[in-house]
Amino acid sequence: MIRVSGCALAPPCLLFVPMQQPATRIARTVGVDPLLIFSRLGWINANSFVLCKKHYGIVGLRHLIFKGPNCYDKQKGFHKPLTKKNMRAMDLPKPYENCRLCPRLCGINRVDGKSSRLIGFCGETSQLRVAYVGPHFGEEPPITGKKGSGTIFFTGCSLKCSFCQNHQISQKGVGTYLSLEQLLDRVERMIRASHVHNINFVTPDHFFPHVFRLVSLLRKKGFDLPQIYNLSGYQSVQLLKIAENYADIYLPDFKYSESSLAANLSKCRDYPKVALEAISEMVRQKGFLDACSKGSDLARKGVLVRHLILPGHVKNSIDALTSLFVEFGKGLPISLMSQYHPVVHQKDKRLNRFLSHAEFDKAYSHVKELGFENIFVQFPEKGPSRHPTDPYFLPDFLRAKPFI
Repeated sequence: MIRVSGCALAPPCLLFVPMQQPATRIARTVGVDPLLIFSRLGWINANSFVLCKKHYGIVGLRHLIFKGPNCYDKQKGFHKPLTKKNMRAMDLPKPYENCRLCPRLCGINRVDGKSSRLIGFCGETSQLRVAYVGPHFGEEPPITGKKGSGTIFFTGCSLKCSFCQNHQISQKGVGTYLSLEQLLDRVERMIRASHVHNINFVTPDHFFPHVFRLVSLLRKKGFDLPQIYNLSGYQSVQLLKIAENYADIYLPDFKYSESSLAANLSKCRDYPKVALEAISEMVRQKGFLDACSKGSDLARKGVLVRHLILPGHVKNSIDALTSLFVEFGKGLPISLMSQYHPVVHQKDKRLNRFLSHAEFDKAYSHVKELGFENIFVQFPEKGPSRHPTDPYFLPDFLRAKPFI
């Protein structure tokens, strides 16, 4: 059982095979010293080598070994590191003129959009729209702490799951248009009044350019709070590379292992592949959540992956958890959630009910059997999630204080 370090080559990164490929044979094929292979890419076996060779070719393998696994983009081939020039591509409003901020690559001109023709799948123009700015106490303990996480909930979403429990803002357009200066002022007031432990951007990817600018302005003002990106998992690797300098913590979902389920519920059949690549990039940048490895009360850096168990789709959960284990190993921090609430009527009748205890037990048993070392669990009958309409997990964004 051999694992390719970094999980950035070609899936699957952990392969159960009876025979290992000797390093000398790999090195002879690629034309480099075998010790260099192990020092750059980690231990590698026969099947994973064949996959890498097929995907990248000999020239590509040599490039990977000498330049590192993050020099390759599967759509555009080998690329150079980010420069000041392409960082300037995030200057407002340029990124919205031919929007490719999410993997849907709509190419819509969102600037000053006032009709449906000028908004992308996310439902938003280039004008910043925010549903809530304030402390939130429903996140995992290393994120919430005692004073709360300083959340900023953005209107719109690039995923738009049909069952979204924040459907008021992801699909109904609830929110207020703000200038960047107005948002900065609200965030500053939140920090000073509530002393939150971090800044938590919830579904921000369709407004990434604004978010990057906001982080820069906060840092210039001397605020050194961890910047959290609370994401769907369906993110562009290229945009995440730019986000690296503006992020400290990633909280991605890994919602689907089944392409058909992703297509039915979120209109993105490629979700499993795209999300694993995105999470791999996040882990490359930040590693696993530091609070788990250091035993500290509050997190300041790293990745924690969330998975929501869907009623009637336990197999999706079991396969999703297995995929995460295969890709990243037992050290990956996992948050297993049972908070599903049928807020919008679904065509899939199985989703028009709450999660059963038996379904939760199957998923929970599986995550323990896999051997994950850092698990946050939302038990159906314990803690703040004991009631299905708990406002921490079913907020009303039509109210000034959605979580009360």
